[in-house]
Amino acid sequence: MKIAVITDTNSGMLPPDAEEHGIVLMPMPVIIDNKEYREGVNLTDEHFYQMLADGADVHTSQPAAGDVLDLWNDLLKDYDEIVHIPMSSGLSGSCQSAVLYAEEFDGRVHVVDNQRISVTQRQSALDARVMADSGLTGAEIKSILEETKFDSHIYIMVDTLTYLKKGGRITPAAAMIGGVLHLKPVLQIQGEKLDAFSKCRSIKNAKKIMTDAVAEGIEQEFGGIAYADKPGAWIGLAHTHNEEAALQYVAETKERFPGFDVHMDRLPISIACHIGPGSLALTCTKVLPQGAQYS
Repeated sequence: MKIAVITDTNSGMLPPDAEEHGIVLMPMPVIIDNKEYREGVNLTDEHFYQMLADGADVHTSQPAAGDVLDLWNDLLKDYDEIVHIPMSSGLSGSCQSAVLYAEEFDGRVHVVDNQRISVTQRQSALDARVMADSGLTGAEIKSILEETKFDSHIYIMVDTLTYLKKGGRITPAAAMIGGVLHLKPVLQIQGEKLDAFSKCRSIKNAKKIMTDAVAEGIEQEFGGIAYADKPGAWIGLAHTHNEEAALQYVAETKERFPGFDVHMDRLPISIACHIGPGSLALTCTKVLPQGAQYS
């Protein structure tokens, strides 16, 4: 059985990365000052952050139904099934829309709602590709990914409260107080929820809070060392226009977790437009025995 694996740019993937791993990538639309752009197609990170700094009105959108259906129909000329992995249904309506579209494809399109985004969504796509190449059906892949949807954590340190205030997620008064106190809030994504996790007075303290939380998750939930003496969790790190600090955090994370690879990526625009530049994120995701191999 020949299976196509699709994810979108909310995974942090850009076209070269997706192509390298045999994954079909759907660019997500971004509306900036009433003009539509496509992440990774006609919108680079540099252009996006410059427009954000200039005060542009930015919001994200779902792919048009016609774009999704055209992609599926085109792929199904050469593939038996499709496994489609969008971002978490708790953070966007694009997943539920895809579930409805799939009803018209007689079971050939399997939309995975496993509550992932950024590097954790990327890992799901890599796992799905390996499982498909190993002979699992689309329904089996969907079932495995959804059964393990809570086996992942994301912690995000927000460097500035400006964009949370702009998006109405905190009040202007809270943003002002936070700015005066130099607060660096840490947010958590697990499953469909985006919640406050901790309030820190420095970047150093925020990084320690996130690293400690990941260490606890690996030991208590993901079994520490497992699977042929390889780490039982993937560790990922992401940032918003903050590569130098992210590279330093990668080095620190490798010291804390010897023997673990640490994948570094950009946070997708769907997150960046709400939290602004300067953010750092740390993630851990349980290794699936059926999925991508640790390397």
